[in-house]
Amino acid sequence: MPLLHIVILAIVQGITEVLPISSSAHLLIEHELLHEGQSIEENLILDIALHVGTLAAVLIYFRRDILGLLASLPRFFQTKEKDGAQKKGAQMVANIIVASIPVVIAGLMLHILQPAWARSLIITPWSLIFFGILLWVADRYKPSNMTFADMTWKHALFIGSAQVLSLVPGTSRSGVTMTAARWLGFSRLDAARFSLFMAIVAISGAGVIGGIGLLEKNNAALTYDALAAAAVSCIASYAAIVLMMRWLARASFTPFVAYRIALGIVLLIMIGSGALG
Repeated sequence: MPLLHIVILAIVQGITEVLPISSSAHLLIEHELLHEGQSIEENLILDIALHVGTLAAVLIYFRRDILGLLASLPRFFQTKEKDGAQKKGAQMVANIIVASIPVVIAGLMLHILQPAWARSLIITPWSLIFFGILLWVADRYKPSNMTFADMTWKHALFIGSAQVLSLVPGTSRSGVTMTAARWLGFSRLDAARFSLFMAIVAISGAGVIGGIGLLEKNNAALTYDALAAAAVSCIASYAAIVLMMRWLARASFTPFVAYRIALGIVLLIMIGSGALG
């Protein structure tokens, strides 16, 4: 694939994977417009590499939080009373694990079955619009005074179950998990933080699958493309995380919702006119 195409894909993926506007929708559009000439399997491997770049950005941005969570792991299974910090860290680890179980199972099934709808363009605009409206409703009408300290395993399971919907093109993994968290009453910042923490597990699993695929392909050019894509995606994702967290500290999700609806309408027009599809 030309380097310019890789850079475009990586920048768009890096930004849209973090923001609640659906990276899968943008990647489907880009693959349709750029006409790379690669197989579906090669495109999947490249998409995974782009996600791994985002994973690296999340790890870098939340490095202090993650180090704190890792420090709590040795005491995770201890039955003796933990101090405040240990208890908080252990609880967060447990919540992330519980929230990740549904999408790990569903993602594995999707990888095995590889249904055609998983990369369907026609589903994308409707998902963008519908789940965008859900995000707006949850953000506008639900309370927002809950924090990580209030999260239970039931909350985590609800958010994790919602994450399964992200396997539908156009839904947005970050968008649907933030929507679920806001629906439960968590603050905007905590909804975004937990969504990004969940991404660590979800993307790590996909990264392993993509790595195995690269080894099986034994294709030097594809490996170079994947590494370049991951590097650019990491930079774009980090910048997007910084800007999003600053925005959510003082404003709402409304601009993201408006973008989703506008993009969905444009896609419907393009598909209806034959420009896409």
